[in-house]
Amino acid sequence: MADAASVLSWWADAGVDVMVDEAPRDWLRPKAKPAPAAPTVTAAPAETQETLPGQLDLFQGWLRESTSLPFASPTARRICPAGDPTSGLMILTDMPAAEDCTTGTLISGEVGRLFDRMLAAIGRNRESIYLASLSCLRSPDGRFTSAAATQCASLARHHVGLAGPRALLLFGDNCSKALLGLGMAQARGRWHEVATHGGTVKTLVTLSPSFLLNQPAYKAQAWADLQMLMEEFKQ
Repeated sequence: MADAASVLSWWADAGVDVMVDEAPRDWLRPKAKPAPAAPTVTAAPAETQETLPGQLDLFQGWLRESTSLPFASPTARRICPAGDPTSGLMILTDMPAAEDCTTGTLISGEVGRLFDRMLAAIGRNRESIYLASLSCLRSPDGRFTSAAATQCASLARHHVGLAGPRALLLFGDNCSKALLGLGMAQARGRWHEVATHGGTVKTLVTLSPSFLLNQPAYKAQAWADLQMLMEEFKQ
């Protein structure tokens, strides 16, 4: 009952006030809308100088141990990928929050509880997604330098290619710029394709749970994005 109440609370915050049928409807979509643009395909950048592991389990081990990662230091806490890489859905956030470095869990605390409600609203949980970040280490000020952002984008593209998800969901502006070369505001509302060494991956951008926690008025926009994601997995 608690899980059901949590999902209903998320729907209420997102503006869902009536159930019409089982198929989700985008109530925020205008009646008249131009024909959607063709999905954008972003080209993979040149490979980094270091040869990266070509298997997902080996790459995960490399993330746990490599000293060449941006922000790596002997005392820095690493929050590595979690969940099921075979689930078909990979979710990427930018870097661990300060609280995540304490709990050892990516997207934790109050933000994590909102994230769990978002997952429940689309019939998922942490065990039925693959959750990762551009950087498994947090920078001292919680921001990316230009050089670190470039390196993390290359690593993330390689990571996505190894995981080979059916769909990739990007949280926030940093992830959108890293994988698509577009700001979140430009990228939201349509599907993209990200080129990797393993093939192209359908990609969607939405607002991060941390942003939504501070700006709950935008939950309706996030819900519209999640509905697009659900429709993809119905096909």
